[in-house]
Amino acid sequence: MGNKVYQIITDRIIEKLQQGTVPWHKPWSGGAEGAPRNLVSKKAYRGCNAFLLACQGYESPDWLTFNQAKERKAGIRKGEKGSPVVFWKFAEKTEKTEDGEAKQKSIPILRYYTVFNVAQCDNLNAPTVPSPTERPFKPIEAAQRLVNAMPHRPPIEHREQRAYYRPSADIINMPRAETFDGPAEYHSTLFHELVHSTGHTSRLNRKGVSGSDGEWSSFGSAPYAREELVAEIGATFLCGFAGIDNATIDNSAAYLNSWIARLKSDPKLIVTAAAQAQKAAEFIRGIKYSA
Repeated sequence: MGNKVYQIITDRIIEKLQQGTVPWHKPWSGGAEGAPRNLVSKKAYRGCNAFLLACQGYESPDWLTFNQAKERKAGIRKGEKGSPVVFWKFAEKTEKTEDGEAKQKSIPILRYYTVFNVAQCDNLNAPTVPSPTERPFKPIEAAQRLVNAMPHRPPIEHREQRAYYRPSADIINMPRAETFDGPAEYHSTLFHELVHSTGHTSRLNRKGVSGSDGEWSSFGSAPYAREELVAEIGATFLCGFAGIDNATIDNSAAYLNSWIARLKSDPKLIVTAAAQAQKAAEFIRGIKYSA
């Protein structure tokens, strides 16, 4: 029965990806509306930059560089890591043609610079983020049973209005349940973070999560993107076992499609990631698996 569910969910994800999907959205409130933008220029980031910054989960859409923060007599909080913003720069190169004439050629070179969210800064005067909208919340029993079944589960906190797993501390932070669109979205997001946590060295020791320093692979890198695929597919598997996959499959497929585009749109990655996601889902369900 279990393997059949995994295959059904994987096939549905691939079908959604082939059909095209709705834009991914953050399923909880508590952040300012709008695309990620530069605090100083007010210009919105475009392309993959908009997606990569939005995936960081900060409440505020405002970002700035180290120098921009310094110019405003603000500082980057100790221990905070920046996020890359990529862009193309064209370099002029002189080449000789077959007849010996000089010819100018523009060569595109990928460059990046680092930005920080205003939430990572101290002493910075930034726009106020609206208070999150709260709704009555009633946990879904089948989903909660899956959470409770996970052996060696990391602590789940609700300190910040963003969702993340921190390998170095082995903790999960979740936005308050009352701020989600509904209980299905809350459990789906929690499943995503729980799957991440299975990669910890004390659990499945999965590349992309575990490391000599206990930290993530660099944000936006191929290993990080693959780990996001594993986490979202694993979350979708768990939603299937909890009976809430119909409410979350479109958003999951849209999220996965963005990461697949980051990885050169190779749909075969779904199959590879699904195998790791199955191991993670079975670990959370308390089922022993064959390595």
